[in-house]
Amino acid sequence: MQTETMNVTGMSCGGCVSKVTQALTALPGVAHVDVSLPASARVDFDEKLTSRERLQSAVEGAGFGVAGEDTTASRSKGGCCG
Repeated sequence: MQTETMNVTGMSCGGCVSKVTQALTALPGVAHVDVSLPASARVDFDEKLTSRERLQSAVEGAGFGVAGEDTTASRSKGGCCG
């Protein structure tokens, strides 16, 4: 089991937290997700079943970004409120 903490950009409300939590929980191998405002997501996952890249992709697919990454896809997309 591995733990990853990500700085999620674009979250501004409980709805955003819920969307990110649902996106991460849906991945195979994810055992526990703790998302909180203003921008934190802590994920416990089985590294044999998923990866940090897949976690990031799930966050981006939900309409948010991951700070500290060098890809344009990681920029905040406005979350659920904007």
